[in-house]
Amino acid sequence: MALPPWAGTASHEQFFVLLTGANSGVGLGIGQRIIDEFLTSRSLSSHLILIPTTRSVSKSRDTVLALRSHLETTAITSKQLRSRAGPDYDPKTAISRVHILSVQLDLCNLRSIYGAAKQLLHGKVTDPTGFIDDVSIPRIDAALFNAGIGGWSGLDWFTFAKQFFQVGLVQCCTFPAFKKALPAAVISQEKLLGDSARDLKTQPLELAEVFCANVFGHYVLAHELLPLLSRSQPDEPEGRIIWTSSIDAGFEHLSFDDFQARRSRPPYESSKRITDLICLTADLPGVRKASAPYFASPAAADKPIKPRFYLTHPGVVCTPLFPVPWLLFWGYYVAMYLARWLGSPWHPVESYLGACATAWLALADRDTLDALHAERVKWGTSTDRLGRAAPKKTEVDGWGWEGKVEDREALERDDGAGVLRKLKGRKCDAVDLTEDRRVEFEDDGRRCWEELERLRTAWEVAIGEGGC
Repeated sequence: MALPPWAGTASHEQFFVLLTGANSGVGLGIGQRIIDEFLTSRSLSSHLILIPTTRSVSKSRDTVLALRSHLETTAITSKQLRSRAGPDYDPKTAISRVHILSVQLDLCNLRSIYGAAKQLLHGKVTDPTGFIDDVSIPRIDAALFNAGIGGWSGLDWFTFAKQFFQVGLVQCCTFPAFKKALPAAVISQEKLLGDSARDLKTQPLELAEVFCANVFGHYVLAHELLPLLSRSQPDEPEGRIIWTSSIDAGFEHLSFDDFQARRSRPPYESSKRITDLICLTADLPGVRKASAPYFASPAAADKPIKPRFYLTHPGVVCTPLFPVPWLLFWGYYVAMYLARWLGSPWHPVESYLGACATAWLALADRDTLDALHAERVKWGTSTDRLGRAAPKKTEVDGWGWEGKVEDREALERDDGAGVLRKLKGRKCDAVDLTEDRRVEFEDDGRRCWEELERLRTAWEVAIGEGGC
């Protein structure tokens, strides 16, 4: 059996990345940016093993080919790579250090999720183009959870006009109140359970499509991948799970009486509010009792050092996720650029730029992240007027920027520069954090963890899976 192309390198020189939803939009941009920043920041002998997921073999093949094409272009044209390697630089050497495989994953199909986890844990990962032989994966260093669906039907033009005249273009294009949400679709039990659906005496709770694709599917996947994401020794690089949220996910978007947003809340924004809550509260004292069972997988019992959650969002990016009629798409595009030129820090517009924060969290060294208490921050991609991208702390409703109460004087003393200042790009009706609201945020996080764990264990029993 042939050895993988990275077999001759030391373990610490190998970097394994799993990326969901990688075939288009921000997901493809993340894959491209991970390649570029890995090659320009890691040692010249290190190897990147990038595993994008898609829902079909054909999409996996197209994604792998697109990422390889980007890799070849970067290797040939990058002045930074040439500068690092010196006068004897050979693009083929850079290309040979990046290996792209793929796994098929449907986040609205729990059997697909468990199957993909088993393939990564116990099977072999494939290259749909046949360039690399099937290989086993020893670990995952960073799992980047980007896949998701929007659940919108279009625009409410009256609300758009009203918001535009009330708060202006920049706020309107950053925190839109005019998106029309579709009624939440429910995934059929037959899709979730297969033939066993009719044999169950008690059916588990239904799962709403947007909720499952954006939150619950990833939540189950991460739990099943704990043996690959956890570590045995403190000196091993800690696994990272990096969740993609949205800039516009507030307190008003989540109701615990309608947790999956099937009736009274916009499903996309609700799912992203849940994402914010579980990521930022996972290790808080009042939440640990609720989150501990999730990280206590029997399959990872010999690996006590569990992965850490990080939270990010791409800013405002023009992708097909938002259903703008094609005749209006270019106007939509122009409006987003205009918002950036008018001073918004939250409009990268292009997918590659929007990938900045996620790529940074995936590749930054642990000491840098620890010094910033990065796990306590929602990191968004910001850009200045010239499109220069950088990760920026994002205000979260009920949490602030870092989970601590800051008065206006403290915010004015912020040492950030330019677009990176905390107050730059703030929502016009944002409310300063108080200790009572922070306590409420932590309690909401606990309730989210409890509900997600209840759903996970119920479906685990129903499907007869778990503990890969």
